[in-house]
Amino acid sequence: MQENFSRRKLIEPGHLKRLNEKSNFIGFLQLFSHVFAILVISILHYQFIDTWWLLCTGFCLGVLLNFLYAAQHELSHGTVFRTFRLNEFFGRTIGFFMLFPRDFDQIMHFAHHKWTQDWEKDGELVREPFTIGTYILWFLGFTYWFNRISGIIRRARGIILEPYISKSEYKKVVLESRLHLLGYFVIFAFSLYLQTWIALTFWILPMLFTKPIHQMQNTIEHLGLTHKKDILQNTRSTRTNFFMKWMCWQMPYHTAHHTFPSVPFWKLKELNSTIEKSSQKVYSMGYIEFQIEVLKCLWQKDESQWPLNEVWVVSGKDGTQIRVPAE
Repeated sequence: MQENFSRRKLIEPGHLKRLNEKSNFIGFLQLFSHVFAILVISILHYQFIDTWWLLCTGFCLGVLLNFLYAAQHELSHGTVFRTFRLNEFFGRTIGFFMLFPRDFDQIMHFAHHKWTQDWEKDGELVREPFTIGTYILWFLGFTYWFNRISGIIRRARGIILEPYISKSEYKKVVLESRLHLLGYFVIFAFSLYLQTWIALTFWILPMLFTKPIHQMQNTIEHLGLTHKKDILQNTRSTRTNFFMKWMCWQMPYHTAHHTFPSVPFWKLKELNSTIEKSSQKVYSMGYIEFQIEVLKCLWQKDESQWPLNEVWVVSGKDGTQIRVPAE
């Protein structure tokens, strides 16, 4: 895929080589801190099981669980650990709990990187253009979870509809889906046998109901940007705080990640600074700011009626006004 800009102008080869270095120690440190936070909140969730505080701990638990996908994302890129097997093992484990099989996710996500913002080839963009209604349903998680669950069941039946999955990959995707369904059935059967609600209380329900918090990160990364083959114009970073950057595994530096996907998550801040020092514009918005602007735009026109190769959702801090297409 030919890009409309040269990455060579953004960073010196020697600097990039240093940024590409991985670390098992830092990988374990980040993963342990995220899992440890989940365990602490789970203990509190158990302590407050018979009180209204259950709603608070359940919310926190669900948010931490949903953002564990950031770990799966980085593990798919192989940038968390220097050791390949560690990336694969933890990626598959987390993918199971995310209801998001690792091989399928990796194939889809690599297509997303190769064909970013291409309506027909981008693995994360193979969908109908958003209307205000479909966007809200996706943001709240209704259609998101329906697609995730029905997709696993369909692929387990051997039915592959995704255009970015090659025929040579069908077998492993189908097998993976079947193993996931088997695992979920075993958990369901044990829950019935033991008459326990643990899986629902500490996993499924918190994760399902807090999806909108995670969707703030998912939706801000590319929506409302140009569909040109230019990473600096079709990808958006996020202005946020230290805690969110930790929980997102530094994915708010999303433009930097898309520009050089091989750079480990913990070096994206430095990479982002380097890109910005090269005088290249990096689009960025805050979570709430973005949701307000995109809802305003979709209230006026659905996604297909906004300029295809122009940026139509940008921050007011960038000095650019939202462009409303002519009637």
